[in-house]
Amino acid sequence: MAKRNMIPHEGNTACAHVAHATNEVIAIYPITPSSGLGEIADEKSSKGEKNIWGTIPSVTEMQSEAGAAAALHGACVTGAVTTTFTASQGLLLMIPNMYKIAGELTPTVFHVTARAVACQALSIFGDHSDVMSVRQTGWGLFCSSTIQEVMDFSLIALAAALESRVPFVHFYDGFRTSHEVQKIEELTLEDMRAMIDDKYVEAMRKRALSPDHPTIKGTSQNPDVFFQGRETVNKYYTACPAIVQKCIDKFAKLTGRQYQLFEYVGAPDAQRIIILMGSGCDTVHETVEALNSNGEKVGAIKVRLFRPFSIKDFIKAIPSNATKFAVLDRTKEPGALGEPLYEDVRTAVGEAMQMKIAPFKEWPTIIGGRYGLGSAEFNPAMAKGIFDELSKAAPKNHFSIGITDDVTGASIDYDPSYSLDGPDTFRGMFYGLGSDGTVGANRNSIKIIADNTDNFAQAYFSYDSKKAGAVTVSHLRFGKKPIRRPYLITKANFIACHNFSFIEKFDMLTFLEPGGTFLLTTQYGADEVWNNIPGLVQKHIIDKNINFYIIDAVKIAESIGLGSRINVIMQTAFFEISQVIDSNIAIEAIKDATRKTYGKKGEKVIAMNIAAIDEAIKGIQKVNYPKSVSKPVVPINPVSGDAPDFVKNVTSKMLKQEGQTITVAEMPDDGTWPLGTTQYEKRNVAIEIPVWNPATCIQCHRCSLLCPHAAIRPKAYDASYLTKAPKAFKSADAKGPELKDLKYTLQVAPEDCTGCGACVENCPTKGKGDAIVMRHQTPLRAQEAENYAYFLSIPDTDPKFYKQDTVKGSQFIKPLFEYSGACAGCGETAYVKLISQLFGDRAIITNATGCSSIYGGNLPTTPYTIRKDGRGPSWMNSLFEDNAEAAMGARLAVDKFNEYAKELVAGIISESSCDAGLKTILNEIIAAPQNNQAEIEIVREKIALAKNMLEKQRNPAFASLLPMIDFLVKKSIWAFGGDGWAYDIGYGGVDHVLASGKNVN
Repeated sequence: MAKRNMIPHEGNTACAHVAHATNEVIAIYPITPSSGLGEIADEKSSKGEKNIWGTIPSVTEMQSEAGAAAALHGACVTGAVTTTFTASQGLLLMIPNMYKIAGELTPTVFHVTARAVACQALSIFGDHSDVMSVRQTGWGLFCSSTIQEVMDFSLIALAAALESRVPFVHFYDGFRTSHEVQKIEELTLEDMRAMIDDKYVEAMRKRALSPDHPTIKGTSQNPDVFFQGRETVNKYYTACPAIVQKCIDKFAKLTGRQYQLFEYVGAPDAQRIIILMGSGCDTVHETVEALNSNGEKVGAIKVRLFRPFSIKDFIKAIPSNATKFAVLDRTKEPGALGEPLYEDVRTAVGEAMQMKIAPFKEWPTIIGGRYGLGSAEFNPAMAKGIFDELSKAAPKNHFSIGITDDVTGASIDYDPSYSLDGPDTFRGMFYGLGSDGTVGANRNSIKIIADNTDNFAQAYFSYDSKKAGAVTVSHLRFGKKPIRRPYLITKANFIACHNFSFIEKFDMLTFLEPGGTFLLTTQYGADEVWNNIPGLVQKHIIDKNINFYIIDAVKIAESIGLGSRINVIMQTAFFEISQVIDSNIAIEAIKDATRKTYGKKGEKVIAMNIAAIDEAIKGIQKVNYPKSVSKPVVPINPVSGDAPDFVKNVTSKMLKQEGQTITVAEMPDDGTWPLGTTQYEKRNVAIEIPVWNPATCIQCHRCSLLCPHAAIRPKAYDASYLTKAPKAFKSADAKGPELKDLKYTLQVAPEDCTGCGACVENCPTKGKGDAIVMRHQTPLRAQEAENYAYFLSIPDTDPKFYKQDTVKGSQFIKPLFEYSGACAGCGETAYVKLISQLFGDRAIITNATGCSSIYGGNLPTTPYTIRKDGRGPSWMNSLFEDNAEAAMGARLAVDKFNEYAKELVAGIISESSCDAGLKTILNEIIAAPQNNQAEIEIVREKIALAKNMLEKQRNPAFASLLPMIDFLVKKSIWAFGGDGWAYDIGYGGVDHVLASGKNVN
């Protein structure tokens, strides 16, 4: 066998390495977390990389996943070896074509980064609900559980599809496998060429559509023959499992890696068995080895080929002593007798016993459970909890693991302190800010260690679905033995915090082992940092005897000209402190990587980054801390004391990264969440914030208009409000005759600002007086937070003093979209904010999936908020493709309710029993104009009076108007595109187009 290189790969690069080399046509459409697959394939073709047949694959991006499936169908029926990459609803949009492709016995492979299907909420994270939704289409379902398997099975799946004529979905867990980095053995083009037998490719081409041997496919069949035609495929599915195993065995001869359709690991005489597929297999495998080494007898069956399900191969994998099975599914099917794998296992056992090929004489105990939905953590403690449950005389069936179900009681208990992480492996956790380069630096660290040592390496990056500005936690493991740990680190020996504010939000040192190392970036020196960190952090450091290091990475970056990009500095400090490999080797490797990365940007940029590396080494300081805390030790509370109970009890746990402790009873049943919760989060991520100069400000409000996060706001108010203002509160005389005798303040929200600088860049006084300038946030934070709190307590500027349809006037209106999780400097959210100011009190928004749905509706906190009277935008998320149709449906419903309300009003007015005053007010409501905000507010006042009168009438016929009467106020229906465009559906007979991308009027 030829020696192959050990190369760091993530799941997606491993898959793309094979998929590009073994296909001729690739039709793509991006969807997280499979987008990288299409990007890699496109890049390879752009660079001229050839496939195993010596030609460059054609890579084409279609208009949707449905379009990609249709293009793929056409290509493979015409004889091309074809593939695509997708996940979640993207896969579901391909289902119509999948039925056709399978029915026509056309070989192809879809590579799927298995991801949750949107239900009560969107989730971009991994489970098996998408692939389980296509098991009825007739496609083979082939599952990889490790990065090595992803590369290997990408090849085996195609070989099996070509020979069997059964198309395959090759899937692996989204994010947990698709984005995990492992050092694996890379297949060569020669390996791939040897696995793909050209006779099956030629046979496919002979069956293909061609005018040279014309045929017809896809006829319309009548009741006399359709049934018979549907049954013709049976022999192909019966033969398929043996063909897959034959391809696996052929692969084993080439590479030495032997797989089975159902692979058993554990004690040969095990009684308790867990059966599952996907990344959880390695977690259970490792737990099995640990338990058996302590005298237990347990095992696990890894399911590789789920469809077609081979009873014979499944039964052959079961040890003869096994009497108790727990079947784990990473999906949920409400209303079913059980989840898919559980149902198949029970059926397989039943049929095997009926056929008398089962290894047991009596019906075994079989329980089913759900785990890991939406990338929920699944670790050895949970696996052990399942084995413990199987030990009971009557183990719980249809259970869940890893959560607390205090509604139906379905969850089972486990000991969360159980861990298999030990001293044989280096374990590092790195807390960074989304888009700050921390993740990229850690990927580079993996490569450096892989290239310069024989260590095995693993990296996984935990982050939420915000586009930028959220915390990212990089989990890195290195060791001499293969690493089978597809779960998060809970006992680290090195933790780095790349943003000082994080130590106020996250109890990260809980995860650090005694004697471990903590690296913190901070502007405070070694002699002053101790008194500026929270008491809880001090207590951890003392109690665990932690080696505490600091570095002012921001100062170093700014002094060199790198701005806020501190990733190279922190990476250098990590290698210098940790000594996971010789730091001289590591530093030189970082410099080499820097030269390659920035080579096209010129010597100046390279020199800046090299200087950053050298300065980082000089800037590391070890802190000699006292043996007692200097501050109160209080639990972390990420929300303010005035937050609603739901925010305090539920949202706050998510903000602390403790969302897994939220119970089922605490969650909304239908996915409905309260508005306006970003105001309680206080992300505090800006390095610099704008500082206002009242003397030079011309009060034009361009800064407020263009602020993507509604973090800088103006108010004009009576001078009496300054009597109780904080000492540092700034004000000026309001400019303009309409604001005569009023005072004026332009105030920043220091803990909500992202420091993008859009306000300063767009200020007309820049360079001519500088009405706002950027200054370091830390020394200003407490002062400006107090100022902002007082600013919010001042009443909003009375609308009589300004025109709402001007730039200046519009910015006096409270934004009903504030402090979103959009990227710093986002070009879209300023438009969304303006829409919320002009129309938000009467807006219904249908939002396509994409950037705008993530910054608009991403948990734990959401930016759409309400006025003091409780009115505000009502928001929903539709699919990527159909937000306009959803908005049209809302428009039709609102118009119908308006019509119905008018009919009810007409009926009430005609009633002789109707009070004269009520008749008058209802007539005034119907006749009132609604051409501007002031007129709309007048109608609302009249409706409030009418509601009061209707309630006093106590007439059942009148009561039906109460839930409809608010629809007599005009509603503004908006469709927001995933990529930032927005348009109004029929408000006032006019389409208002505010486009940051496309004009779709």
